[in-house]
Formats: sequence, C-alpha cells, structure tokens
Amino acid sequence: MKKKKNRWEDHYTRQARKERYPARSVYKLKEIQQKHGLIKAGDRVLDLGCAPGSWLLFAADLTGKTGQVVGVDQNPVTAPMPSHVRVCTGDVLSPENGLIEAVGKDFNVVLSDMAPATTGIKDVDAARSFNLCEAALNISQACLKQRGSFVCKIFQGEDFNTFLDRIKQLFQKYKIYKPQSSRKASREIYIIGMGKR
Repeated sequence: MKKKKNRWEDHYTRQARKERYPARSVYKLKEIQQKHGLIKAGDRVLDLGCAPGSWLLFAADLTGKTGQVVGVDQNPVTAPMPSHVRVCTGDVLSPENGLIEAVGKDFNVVLSDMAPATTGIKDVDAARSFNLCEAALNISQACLKQRGSFVCKIFQGEDFNTFLDRIKQLFQKYKIYKPQSSRKASREIYIIGMGKR
C-alpha cells in the first residue's frame, strides 16, 4: 500500500526528517537565532510547549553541555534528548500547580512556540493564542533573569497590540519577526523581547 502523502509536507518537513528533528518548526528558531543570537553556550533555556522536541534539541546544541534546557508540555516528548535537557509535564495555563517550582528560575531565554487547537474561526483562534502568550509572558517574568530574552509566537488578531504593549513595558528592546519557514497562509508571527527590565 502506498503511504498517504501529507498535504502539509514541504521542503522544511523533508529537511527536518533528514536532520533528525521531530518537526519542521526547528527552522523558525534557527532563523530567529541567526538574526538575533539570543541563545549562547552555557545558557539556561526554558521551552514552553516543547513537544515534539525540535526546539529543545536545537537549543541544547546551542547551549552545549555547560548549559541546561528545560521543556514544558502537556504531551510527552518521545524524541531522545541529550543529558542536559529535562522535560516536565505541565499546563502553562495553570502555573499555580507547581510549574515554576518544577522548572526553576534564572533562565537566560524563555521560548514559546505554543499554538492553540485551532477552530478555523480567525477571531477565536487569535483570542486563544493571546491567552497562551499571556501565560507564557507571565511565566517568563517569574523565571527570566534580568536582561534575559523572550520569544513568543502569536496569531495576529485584535489583541496583538495589547500584547506588544506589554512586551514594550517589560523589555528594553523588542522585535517583530516572521520567519521564512512559517507557512505563507499562517497568521503566526513572533514577538521577541530582549533585555528584561
């Protein structure tokens, strides 16, 4: 029987498989890193919504064994990880359940590539994305070192400017970035906060 072709498969999907990354999303972080150089050797990195693990693996390469990468997701990460990567099961929307204590503090970078389960209704999906971004930002404020960086995916919608205003208040610099590896039809965009106040 012929394997059914994945309609979402593209050059990045095939490249990820070749380079042994669990998902094509790794190239978005690669582009962000090439442009802004946020993650350095020896850094502590927190990856929110880390499954299936591509961002964990890429961040672990950048930090090296002297660094540490911690991931959080509701779903298990089955891809093999290096020894300096730790994954916690948790829900970022309920951080009061001991999430901050489980992951620790003093991170140099907090990453969030989280996306909601989409409905196809743009306003609903954008509102759900905004809720995840707010949760990620709140966690970053509890876990990031001073002058640390924050990367967050958000769906463009009516709450976009509200979220951007919060980033401007909490970080010395910010950038809005759409990686080339984002799908053309996608409304996702990344907001990068640098230099936590």
